[in-house]
Amino acid sequence: MGRGKIEIKKIENPTNRQVTYSKRRAGIMKKASELTVLCDAQLSLVMFSSTGKFSEYCSPSTDSKSIYDRYQQVSGINLWSAQYEKMQNTLNHLKEINHNLRREIRQRMGEDLDGLEIKELRGLEQNMDEALKLVRNRKYHVISTQTDTYKKKLKNSQETHRNLLREMETEHAVYYVDDDPSNYDGALALGNGASYLYSFRTQPSQPNLQGMGYGPHDLRLA
Repeated sequence: MGRGKIEIKKIENPTNRQVTYSKRRAGIMKKASELTVLCDAQLSLVMFSSTGKFSEYCSPSTDSKSIYDRYQQVSGINLWSAQYEKMQNTLNHLKEINHNLRREIRQRMGEDLDGLEIKELRGLEQNMDEALKLVRNRKYHVISTQTDTYKKKLKNSQETHRNLLREMETEHAVYYVDDDPSNYDGALALGNGASYLYSFRTQPSQPNLQGMGYGPHDLRLA
């Protein structure tokens, strides 16, 4: 039993339409490949689906540009004239923009002012004032940011310095032992920068030494 004929009209269901396109696209690609091999034909096939998906097939013995060039020669239709004209218009527009920007730069540098009228000069002056204001605001912002950064660094350095001083004071503590708080020599040694001062007071135990008038002796190590 053969298949019934399908009415050639647009398939309204998007899913069915996409499935049909995929199947028939594969069939057309296969036929194009067979035609290239069997008949030694050169062909280029370009397709776009309803969703904009691009598909292309070109004979292995050539390329798409060569096919288009031969088509132009045979048909006498220039395929690139419209694109070239569009590109030329774009190029001219960009040249005009570049020319205007260069002229504006020269005018802001005080050059090429002869052809300007009072209104244009006032507008240029206003633009320069606004630009100068933006530059100054940016400069002050940068200076303020750098100042805050330096203040933080200075504060950290001072805190580090204080911590080092505390550690040094702890490591070089002064120990002083003396029964006589009015010892002048010990105070003098401390005043001269002695880091460690040990004071030991000795009393002679021999009677002959006591009789000779020797009093208590201090042995100090500073």
